[in-house]
Amino acid sequence: MAKYNLTSIDELNDEIWGPIGTPERDEMEARLKEDLNAYFVGEAIRKARQAQNLTQEQLGERIGVHKAQISKLEKGKSVITLPTMSRVFRALGVTTGALDLGAMGKVALW
Repeated sequence: MAKYNLTSIDELNDEIWGPIGTPERDEMEARLKEDLNAYFVGEAIRKARQAQNLTQEQLGERIGVHKAQISKLEKGKSVITLPTMSRVFRALGVTTGALDLGAMGKVALW
């Protein structure tokens, strides 16, 4: 029977991005975290829009952007600024939004 050399994901990450704590690895992990956050915000937008039976085009009209921009936001493919996030969620009827800064407390966004 053939033997296989298996490599763990941690070993591959170290090989490709460098060990934990190196600038390359820290940058990769920061980008990954940003991408995940964009994905989760996009999912929240999509779910809220669909719950109201709105098309991407209709939501775009409410906030003054094209359907393509709503699509990018929902897919996490576009950086969303706080003013845009506020406009989107207000258009969806979300009346308050807060940023949780951990030990520093929460900040009201709108």
